[in-house]
Amino acid sequence: MRLLLIEDDQDLQTELRNSLRSAGFAVDIANNGADGEFLGSTEPYDVVILDLGLPRLSGMEVLRTWREQQNDVPVVILTARDAWHEKVDGFKAGADDYLGKPFHTEELLARIQAVLRRRHGQAQPSLSVAGLTLEPESQSISNNTGQTFSLTGMEYRLLYYLMSHPGRVLSKSRLAEHIYDGEHESDSNTIEVYIRRLRNKLGDGVIQTRRGQGYVFVQDSNNNDR
Repeated sequence: MRLLLIEDDQDLQTELRNSLRSAGFAVDIANNGADGEFLGSTEPYDVVILDLGLPRLSGMEVLRTWREQQNDVPVVILTARDAWHEKVDGFKAGADDYLGKPFHTEELLARIQAVLRRRHGQAQPSLSVAGLTLEPESQSISNNTGQTFSLTGMEYRLLYYLMSHPGRVLSKSRLAEHIYDGEHESDSNTIEVYIRRLRNKLGDGVIQTRRGQGYVFVQDSNNNDR
């Protein structure tokens, strides 16, 4: 999953970036509202953490611009302000959740996961498809026979995106857009390596190749075609 953090506090930036990457996110950072608005308008993020008190362009202006552009990326607002009417304004502008500073990073991570679950129609913290259960907290995958496999950060991001779109053909370029951050060059060819690793753990039939199109996470776990 690819996340955009728009925050001008350097210390908080560093702390959140490290925590978010450990939680399995590919993280891009913007130091001001103008840069953040541009990135959020041009890159395919899965979720955005948006501070309100930003230089050059306020977080509220950024959010309103996105929604006017029909950009429905999930947004969690951060702010040092605690006035109730500002929270109401944020939700009216299109925010998905709101967290006041100071906060515990664990709460922010929980709110991000809740926003993503709502976006994908999930009721539970874990993601279950075709007899497989992906656990965000431990970044592991379990099958219906009780086997559990640990995942690397890249494997987890790739599998999360595939399982969040079961039955849909996803191109290598689209997958690369959602698992790499701006600091790493997107390499669609490397996707094949991680797909192979996931198949070694989960079996050949879970992730199918569609020649010339991409990959699909099958909803019928009994289908073993590649």
